[in-house]
Amino acid sequence: MQLTGSQILVECLKEQGVDTIFGYPGGSVLNIYDELYRHQDEIHHILTSHEQGASHAADGYARSTGKVGVCLATSGPGATNLVTGIATAYMDSVPVVAITGNVAVNLLGKDSFQEVDIAGITMPITKHNFIVKDVSKLADTLRKAFKIAQTGRPGPVLVDIAKDVTANKAEYEKAVIVPIERVKDTIIKEDIEIALKMIQEAKKPMIFIGGGAVISDAEQEVREFVYKVDAPVTDTLMGKGAFSGEEPYYTGMLGMHGTKTANLSVTECDLLITVGARFSDRVTGNAQKFAKNAKILQIDIDPVEINKNVLANHCIIGDVKEVLTILNKKLEQHDNKEWVDHVLEMKKKFPLTYHTELLTGPYILEKLYEITGGDAIITTEVGQHQMWSAQYFKYKKPRTFITSGGLGTMGYGLGACIGAKVGNPDKTVVNIAGDGCFRMNMNEIATAARYNIPIIQVVFNNHVLGMVRQWQSLFYGQRYSHTTLNDGVDFVKLAEAMGAKAYRITKREEVEPVLKEAIALNAPVVIDCQIPSDDKVWPMVAPGAAIEEVFTEEDLEMKK
Repeated sequence: MQLTGSQILVECLKEQGVDTIFGYPGGSVLNIYDELYRHQDEIHHILTSHEQGASHAADGYARSTGKVGVCLATSGPGATNLVTGIATAYMDSVPVVAITGNVAVNLLGKDSFQEVDIAGITMPITKHNFIVKDVSKLADTLRKAFKIAQTGRPGPVLVDIAKDVTANKAEYEKAVIVPIERVKDTIIKEDIEIALKMIQEAKKPMIFIGGGAVISDAEQEVREFVYKVDAPVTDTLMGKGAFSGEEPYYTGMLGMHGTKTANLSVTECDLLITVGARFSDRVTGNAQKFAKNAKILQIDIDPVEINKNVLANHCIIGDVKEVLTILNKKLEQHDNKEWVDHVLEMKKKFPLTYHTELLTGPYILEKLYEITGGDAIITTEVGQHQMWSAQYFKYKKPRTFITSGGLGTMGYGLGACIGAKVGNPDKTVVNIAGDGCFRMNMNEIATAARYNIPIIQVVFNNHVLGMVRQWQSLFYGQRYSHTTLNDGVDFVKLAEAMGAKAYRITKREEVEPVLKEAIALNAPVVIDCQIPSDDKVWPMVAPGAAIEEVFTEEDLEMKK
């Protein structure tokens, strides 16, 4: 049957099972929005306050549900406002389809009003992108976009559509969408056998879990693998929840703000089994000294990640769930009691600590964990609060810690929180922010209020850019250049002005009752928590140092 481009677009979204879009209208996408109006009972559109919020919301929706997130923006500045969100999704392998309008085909390349080459701009930060100039190619292009976003290592795909394409007509036939198959044809029998031999010979194995384990939904396989190998576990920001933080074998996060136990154990181990992690510089510290006593066995879906940052002794290429399923079937039960006991003793010796007499971020996070029983989705911005969220909230399940890892995007968390809540309406969803990050996209509180999306926004308000100030304090002679936010901004009044309920917490005894009330309200809430300006994230590895040189506040005091 003959349909307009806009009708074809909506029909293709329905084919893909899309039930939610985050976006912002404009001239080049008016035809699309007119068609969405006709299908508002089938596809729910969330109007964000800014296109960047839409891209982050689509990302949070995708990470928390495992589905493809979809965002929509007009040409020119509407499209460029998506760029940071697209780059965030690219760095963390998140399946997002970003749809942008552009000027009509006859106006392309003429510096027309609100024209920009968004395909050229986003080429380095997408798995693929398309510009559609012929309506007869629109359906196939959209289907390819969704397939590419989900196939293998996921990532964002952009589809830029000229305005006249959305009005022109073409023949449309509904397609049956075939489920995406997991990557297993790259898994070689010999590679499995070598891996099994490495595990057999190891006396001090350590398992390192990354975001690939979350993306592949390998939670059960990971747990079985850990206890069959009989090895302690550490993880990355992206890997949180793939192995429960409540498990005794869990040692905490690895790297710059990882635990002493995790960092020292990786340095001591003789085999590091890396499951879906890419050896980010924040994890490895000085890469030349990383895991210097260990052979490295790397399991990853993307061959590009092998030997990119750290040399691996052996690798298995394939979907993590598929690889671990094969390994688990062939693995014998191992017994590394002496090594495990040694690591667990370190865990007792080097617990995470904070100033218990003050109102601090760690205290608030521990209370939030206690009140929710860990059954919440936590999103974050980027900085000290992000690291505390990784350290002090125990993530029991995958897709419950939503954060910008690779790009480190300040302003990410609130949009992601909205997307996660829309995708998981029955879950408690909380965004943890610093005051600097919250300022960047706090206008999305108005979005939550408009749709009565019951998110909880917790602001760790220390009146500084905390993580940058921490570096200035430790490495720049306490020269606090432009990191002090000592103005009169009142987040409670701002939140109330945007239609949300708001609280201010200034002492420890207020934390529990306010959190409980915020959860019970089932409405958008902002909680302004006044914490000390000079509280720091501990432990820490100095930039350029080996992870075994991890130090705490107590270590610094002893050196004085």
